[in-house]
Amino acid sequence: MGEGEAGADSELSEYREKIAQLKAPDEVKEKLDKELKRLSKQSFGSSEATVLRNYLDICLELPWSKKTKERVNVDAVRKALDHDHFGLEKVKERILEFVAVKQLSPDLKGQIICLVGPPGVGKTSIAMSVARAMNRKLARISLGGVSDEAEIRGHRKTYVGSMPGRIIAAINQAGSSNPLMLLDEIDKMGHDHRGDPSAALLEVLDGEQNSTFRDHFLELPFDLSDVMFITTANTTETIPRPLLDRMELIELSSYTDEEKLQIAKKYLLPKEMKRHGIEKAHLKISDNGIRQLITAYTRESGVRVLERKIAAVCRKAAMKLVADPESTIRLTEKDWKEYLGAPRYYPERQALEERVGVVNGLAWTSVGGELLEVEVNVVPGSGKVELTGNLGDVMKESAHAALSFIRSQTSRLGIEEDFYKNKDLHVHFPEGAVPKDGPSAGIAITTAMVSALTGTPVRRGIAMTGEVTLRGRVLPIGGLREKTMAAMRNGIQTVIIPADNEKDLDEIDQTVRKALKFVVVERAEQVLAEALLPLGHEGVEQGQMSEMPPVTHTDQPNHISQ
Repeated sequence: MGEGEAGADSELSEYREKIAQLKAPDEVKEKLDKELKRLSKQSFGSSEATVLRNYLDICLELPWSKKTKERVNVDAVRKALDHDHFGLEKVKERILEFVAVKQLSPDLKGQIICLVGPPGVGKTSIAMSVARAMNRKLARISLGGVSDEAEIRGHRKTYVGSMPGRIIAAINQAGSSNPLMLLDEIDKMGHDHRGDPSAALLEVLDGEQNSTFRDHFLELPFDLSDVMFITTANTTETIPRPLLDRMELIELSSYTDEEKLQIAKKYLLPKEMKRHGIEKAHLKISDNGIRQLITAYTRESGVRVLERKIAAVCRKAAMKLVADPESTIRLTEKDWKEYLGAPRYYPERQALEERVGVVNGLAWTSVGGELLEVEVNVVPGSGKVELTGNLGDVMKESAHAALSFIRSQTSRLGIEEDFYKNKDLHVHFPEGAVPKDGPSAGIAITTAMVSALTGTPVRRGIAMTGEVTLRGRVLPIGGLREKTMAAMRNGIQTVIIPADNEKDLDEIDQTVRKALKFVVVERAEQVLAEALLPLGHEGVEQGQMSEMPPVTHTDQPNHISQ
């Protein structure tokens, strides 16, 4: 007997032994025995034998019935979440509900949670905390940029260099058949001529189907029903509807400045000081100093930029401590210019000016809320309307609807009836490089146009969001929580919102509710009465806008007026 044949025999008996000891369904064992018989008929060095060996190795490595003992304890999970994250009460409550139900019904299957929110608010780290608290192994897959279906389902084993898909590979890596599988950036998948990976995920994320998930490489059903799936996304807009339908959405919104202060004090500052080798006694930062750092040097929904700024402060402090190791550095808001340079943002500037033809709108983006200025200029001409600022079709239509409404109300608004024949209007949204679209700029455009046409300044410290119809009705909008957060961040005091969004005020953070005054409107006339300065103010002629219905409100914070 040759040396190669002896080696092959020992290899076959080793495989036989491993298959006999494997704790797996009978169907799996039968398939592996069949493949082993095929291997025994191949010559030792043939390419077919290499493919079969690779297949057997991967199948025997998989944790078919290996599980970690799950810790299903509401208090333990609560403690882990509170230890790692400040705030996020609704998210924590929903995860604890899931654990409580699991405690009462251990066989519960098919609950898939999708955490949606701006970057840097803690979506990935929440999933990691849950895995640790529940004693499940963590298997993390980043789906950003994946455009090949085989990434999910694997390649057929007959191809050269074939391997299982990412789902089976993650299970193998975790070494457990009941890990917590984190599917990151599920909204950033693509699709091309090689298939649609989001369609392949439909089977994975369906509790009714994933107990028999078939990877192309394995050609065997693998039970994913014990896997706990958590997905993350910045926006639901780009997630295909059938996939979105299989998941339960939990929204993580922007942090308020007070929440950022607590996060910086309890988590970011101790973490960065430890990373930079600075003792607690050597660096002290006052609360007002952190507040100034948040408002003047960062403008974000999450805390990533804040973390980078704190790291920059720690580096400067490290330089000073190297020169004088015994010193204690105490930093307040007055020290930031030396450590971080001139402030990048001046939130109060927006709110202090009364300007003609310039209105603060509010926009929702996938990275949180933004203040969006609308500028309108009126010049002698032939009635042309120019729209600039990289606008989408919906916003362009909003501008034309606003103009049509104003033309129907010229006598009431004190505007010349034939202004559309002898005046040109230019509507501009600054930051022309940033694409803008969405159905919530209508009342801002209307107010800016009326202000420019009548020469009436817009009140200071006011922002608005809502769509306008040809008849002047104000339609509801989405993303109110992020938009109001952006208003507060930019020093706005009054926010005008559609009447249909009044119910959404309960979802808004209490800090924001107390800081802002909300004016609820149903008609564009009410918006104009609230936003434009009254008669007798410098620049407003008598007789203009005399018939607009008043909007009653008080100066009490948290007042909602209609």
